[in-house]
Amino acid sequence: MPGLAASKAIFERIELQEEIFETILLEWEIPLDKESLAEYAKRITIKIKHENPVLIGVSFGGILVQEMAKFIAVRKVIIISSVKSNLEFPRRIKIAKATQAYKLIPMNLLLSLENLVKFTFGEKANKKIDLYRKYLSIRDIRYLQWAVEKVVLWDRTEPDKNVIHIHGDADEVFPIRYITDCIVVKGGTHIMILTKYRWLNENLPKLILE
Repeated sequence: MPGLAASKAIFERIELQEEIFETILLEWEIPLDKESLAEYAKRITIKIKHENPVLIGVSFGGILVQEMAKFIAVRKVIIISSVKSNLEFPRRIKIAKATQAYKLIPMNLLLSLENLVKFTFGEKANKKIDLYRKYLSIRDIRYLQWAVEKVVLWDRTEPDKNVIHIHGDADEVFPIRYITDCIVVKGGTHIMILTKYRWLNENLPKLILE
């Protein structure tokens, strides 16, 4: 599952051996009116036809696959550049929740590609704006309002100890100092699904199979 507002193209550099793995790329759908995160997660699980899958999610997609695992039996859950509970959120997200400041975000500004890249991938990603044009394809304002709120208000306080967490030590969106019990990728930023694909291609198969 890709990150907030991202398309499945974000996984284009991830190559798992076809003779061993069957890879299904999920995509975001526009949420229904007043749809909760749990209801949305359950709706997305309907698309999964295989028994005991390994769910892999990036950023907000990592939050979503953890919610999806409540509704189906899974072999493993692997999250990348994400969080295992709201205790791992940085201060700005916790403040946004406490003050409800997230409601003041002018979502129409996020319809601008430049602002959306900055919001979802961090400040440094803005330097490569054209590179991310094809990756951030979900620019529906209903989705953006829903997604931002569901991240900020995520209510999980107890991490699932079985979740495998891969995190970069240079992540700007979810800084490593707030993250516990993870596999650290040196130099990995919030977009390491694109920049550290060689590390992921080498290590994901072992993490899935072991």
